Amino acid sequence: MIWSTIVFSGLITYLLRFSMIALIKREMLTEKTKIVLSYVPSAVFPAIIFPAVFLDVNGYLLQIDNPKILATGIAVIVGLISKNLILTIFSGLISYWIIIFAF
Repeated sequence: MIWSTIVFSGLITYLLRFSMIALIKREMLTEKTKIVLSYVPSAVFPAIIFPAVFLDVNGYLLQIDNPKILATGIAVIVGLISKNLILTIFSGLISYWIIIFAF
């Protein structure tokens, strides 16, 4: 019963979100709307990443010597230089693991 409720809730959520995408036709959006919507990922991404990197479990700011902050800095530098998403992700993960296990 619990699993069917979880699956049913997930399906309803998916269909509601997908309906907004499926029902809006490309020609319904003006050029200005498309330009404004192109900035949404850039605005949402930092709001998702900031708490995970800079805040602890209680919501307090972490110290600068925290491994998450150092690994994020390395990943940002690699991302700016390489412009490669996969390389940026791997460099952040590997540098985080090295910082944690080596120090």
